[in-house]
Amino acid sequence: MFQTSCVYMELSLMFLGSSAKPIDDNLKNLVDEIEAQSSSLSVLAARQFRYSLRQTLVEVNIKEPRQFNVLEEFIIRAAIEFQPPPTEDELASVLGLDSVFIKTTTATLRTLQTLSATSPLTVTPEGRSFYEKGSVPQPAYPIQIYAITDPLSDKITFQSESLNEIVISLPDLADFITIDHTITDISLLPLDEIQKSIQASGLALHVPEEGKIVTSYKVLASAQKIWRKISLFVIFDALEEKLSIQIRNGKQILESASNCLEVLHAEGKISLQALCKLSTETINFEREVILKQKNTEIEARLEKIRQKALETATKAGKKVVVGEAVQLRDGQISQAFSEVLNSAKNQVLIYSPWVNQAVVNEKFITLLQKLANRGVWILIGHGIARREEDEDKPIPPEVEKKLRAIKTPDGLPSVQVFWLGDSHVKEVIVDREIHLCGSHNWLSYRGDYLPRGESVYKVAIPHQVQEAYEFLANRFQNHAQKLWENALENRDFQLAVESLCMWGALAMEDIALQKIQQNNWLELLPVWLNVALQGLKSKNIQADSTSFKTALLLLNQVSIEEAFVELLQQGWRKVIRAIATNNPKMALNLLSDDVWAQFLRLNIAQKSDSPADFILYLN
Repeated sequence: MFQTSCVYMELSLMFLGSSAKPIDDNLKNLVDEIEAQSSSLSVLAARQFRYSLRQTLVEVNIKEPRQFNVLEEFIIRAAIEFQPPPTEDELASVLGLDSVFIKTTTATLRTLQTLSATSPLTVTPEGRSFYEKGSVPQPAYPIQIYAITDPLSDKITFQSESLNEIVISLPDLADFITIDHTITDISLLPLDEIQKSIQASGLALHVPEEGKIVTSYKVLASAQKIWRKISLFVIFDALEEKLSIQIRNGKQILESASNCLEVLHAEGKISLQALCKLSTETINFEREVILKQKNTEIEARLEKIRQKALETATKAGKKVVVGEAVQLRDGQISQAFSEVLNSAKNQVLIYSPWVNQAVVNEKFITLLQKLANRGVWILIGHGIARREEDEDKPIPPEVEKKLRAIKTPDGLPSVQVFWLGDSHVKEVIVDREIHLCGSHNWLSYRGDYLPRGESVYKVAIPHQVQEAYEFLANRFQNHAQKLWENALENRDFQLAVESLCMWGALAMEDIALQKIQQNNWLELLPVWLNVALQGLKSKNIQADSTSFKTALLLLNQVSIEEAFVELLQQGWRKVIRAIATNNPKMALNLLSDDVWAQFLRLNIAQKSDSPADFILYLN
C-alpha cells in the first residue's frame, strides 16, 4: 500500500514538473527560497506586475530643544508659579535687574512660542512641555521630504530620498484588480496625521519624547506618478491546508497589500485564472498532490510501525515488550497514555499540536508532579502553524502557567513547554524505550468520550524508537540553542536557565556546561549542578561523567565574594552526597588535592574535615 502511494506521488510529481506551473522565469530562485522555508509550502503561481505610486514633495518645519539658561528658567518658572502672573517690570524689580534684560529675554521666549504674546507673563502649552524637560525650543528649521501614497496598502509613508522614475514593461496590476487611484490631497491632512505618518516611517524628524517636533508642513509640488515592480505569489500551505496570496517587493513581503488581495479573492473579486493563469482545477489537483507529500518522512516511519503492528496483531492484548508494536484504538489510547507516563524513569518527550485544559487538568498536573519528584524530565512541544501568532488555538496561558509551575525537588522547572510549530505530528517517547504515535491529540483530546476512530501505535522496537527520538529531540535541541543565543544577547538569566534545563532533559549536561564555560557565565554553575543532580536521580548522567571533573576545575575561577557562592556551596554538597550514596569511592576520587583546596577556600567543606570525613558528614 505504501509503495503504491509512493509510486503515485512520483508520477504526480513528474506530471507537475511537465505541466509547467505559471511561474515567471526570473522568480524561480525566489520560489525555491519560499518553498525551502518549510516542506509544507508550495508555490502554485508566481508573476510580476507593475503598479503606480504617487510621490509628493513636502516641506516640514521642525523645532528642537536646547537647555534653557538661568534667566530663562526663572522667567518661565515665575510665569507658572506666581499668582497672579508677573509682568516684566515686576520680575526686574524682584531680581534687581534692568528691565531691558528681562524684556529682551521674554521677547526671545515669545519668538520661540514659549510665552504668550501678551502681558502678564503666561507660559504656552508648548512652552510648559519644553520646560518640564529642562529646555526651550530653538527656532524652527525646514526640511524637505517625500510623501509616498501607496494605493495597494492605502497608506502614506515619508522618506528622505526621492523615488527614481523608471520605465517598467510589465502588465499593470490595475488591469486585473480594482485599485483605488484616488489621490489623497496631502495639503488637506491634519498636522497630527502627518506627524504620526512621519514617525511610522522611521524618520527621526518627529520625536516628541526628545522634544523634537514637526510644527507645520506645506506641499511644494504636485503629485508625481512613479511606477514600481511587484511580484505576486499564490502559495499553498499543506500544514494548514490553506491557499494564500502574497505580494512582495523583491524579498520584502508587503503585508497590507497581501491582506487586501486575500480579502478581494475571498469575496470573489479576483480571478486567479485572469491574474496568473491558475485555474480552479489546477489548484485542486496540485493541492491533492501536495497533501499526499505532507510529512513524508513521518508517514514512512509510521508505515514501518504499521507493518510491524500487523505482524503482531494477535498480541494486541498483551503488554508491549521489546521488539513489539501494537495498535491501540479509541478508549485503549487514553489508558495506554497514562500507563506509559506512569512508567517513566527519567525522560518524557511529547509533541501535541494543541494543548488545552480538557487534558491538562488537575489530575494530569498531579501525575506530572509525581514524575518530577522522582527525577523525570518532561519536554512538551506544541503548535501547528508556521508562526506562533497565527495559531488558531494557542495554549491557554493558565494551562502553560500550571505546567511551568511543576518543579524538581531542587526548584528547577521539571516540565518545559515550548511552541515549536510547523508540525502536525502527535508523538510521545518515554525513556527512549516506548514510542506512542498516531492520530490522537495527546494534550487536547482525552479520548474517553465520543470515540472518533482514533488509532495509535505503541512501539518498543529499539531502532524505530531511537529514530523517532532523534527526530523529536533534535527539534528540542535546536530550540534550546535559540533560547541560549537570546539569553546571551540580553544576558537574560531566566532564559539561560530554561536552556540548561532543556539540555539536561536531553541528557546533554556536557553541552550545557560547555556553554557556561565558553561564555564565562559562572553565575549559572549552581543551576547546572541542580540540573546534574536531577540527571543523577534519573540516571541520565553517570557519577563518573567527565562533566563533574570539568565543573570542579572551574571552581578556581570563582571568588568567595561572588553573590552565588552560597548556592554553589549547597549545589556541590548535594551532588557529592548523591554520588557518594551509590558510590563512595567515586565521590572520594573526585576530591583530589586541588579540588579539596577549592572546597576549603569556598567553604564548601570545613577546614577541620578531611575528604573522607566530609563525605561521611554528608551522608
